[in-house]
Amino acid sequence: MAADDVDRIVSAWRRERPDLDVSPLEVLSRVSRLARRLDLARGRAFSGTGLESWEFDVLSALRRTGAPYELSPGQLVSETLVTSGTMTNRVDRLAARGFVERHPDPGDRRGVIVRLTHDGMTAVDRALAELVTHERELLARLEPDEQQALAALLRRLLRPFETGPA
Repeated sequence: MAADDVDRIVSAWRRERPDLDVSPLEVLSRVSRLARRLDLARGRAFSGTGLESWEFDVLSALRRTGAPYELSPGQLVSETLVTSGTMTNRVDRLAARGFVERHPDPGDRRGVIVRLTHDGMTAVDRALAELVTHERELLARLEPDEQQALAALLRRLLRPFETGPA
């Protein structure tokens, strides 16, 4: 198998620090580099939809909830892993585009609920179709059983981060 950038990085560290086991870099540096490249690829996949990746993240969190497609700002923060200040800004910007609406929370007079609009649903559904098509092409290099094995390994690696303290 041909060497990649991580092979070269690990080799250099092994030469410079033979006293240190740098083998974790072989996996996690690839995951990190892949994540950066996938963020860029997602941006390209969304370019024709008029959505930014962060807009897709918020709108898709609402869309996945099912009718009436609404969440509290706190739930959106949990779903998208951003701060509450960032989420406030994002909801403001999405509301300005007509993709979400704020409504009073019937269970908390001081709270609000963020609800997906028809335009927001149309935009996120179109972006999801583009994303799935694009990501299917990226994964075509792997056989279906390899994709399943990789998904299982990544799930095992990710699960402790999702169940532990933030």
